[in-house]
Amino acid sequence: MKINKIKNRSILFTHSVPLGWDLNLQLIIGNKYNYIIDTGLGSLSIEPIKEYIKHDNKSIIAINTHYHWDHIWGNSSLRDCTIISHKSCRKMIELDWEYMMNKNKNYIAGEVVMCLPNLTFEKELYFPEDKIRIVHTPGHTIDSISVFDEIEKTINVGDNIGDSIDEIIPILDCEKDVYINTLLKYKEMDFDICMSGHNTILKKQVIEKILNIL
Repeated sequence: MKINKIKNRSILFTHSVPLGWDLNLQLIIGNKYNYIIDTGLGSLSIEPIKEYIKHDNKSIIAINTHYHWDHIWGNSSLRDCTIISHKSCRKMIELDWEYMMNKNKNYIAGEVVMCLPNLTFEKELYFPEDKIRIVHTPGHTIDSISVFDEIEKTINVGDNIGDSIDEIIPILDCEKDVYINTLLKYKEMDFDICMSGHNTILKKQVIEKILNIL
């Protein structure tokens, strides 16, 4: 597991999954809250982040960028915290939980118990004290959301960018036009660093590159 300090308050925790892919979880240390973006494969995914902020008494807000198993299985380690998702994400976790568990159980890391998001939204949430904006950005999945840090000008797009430099277009669970609208929304945002669920840290230019390919 690698810990990479991106900017002053943004840290990326990258887990190398045995079958050859990386999984990124992000911590943003805010003024009022600490934000954990995605919770990984279980309690062992969350443990290093908890250790990193063990002397910080601020409340934790966890964010599920979408309903897929590798982004939500650590929720139960944060069951006493606010867990945010799009409103459709909560429903999709409930519907697909058993299927996701049975199909991907070899990836479980520590304790995994279904723990649903307890704060959902439709279009946008904003935390003014920390200048954190959470926006519905459908693409990879219809419930996908992105987390924009207005102070440090970073964005976490979940799996709305593909898993490697060579494959930057993700698998889409929506119409291409819906995804293009999300990319155009990204273009309007003032960020310079782009993080995602599995790829390396990228610059904003990747958005234009994807649009050109499409």
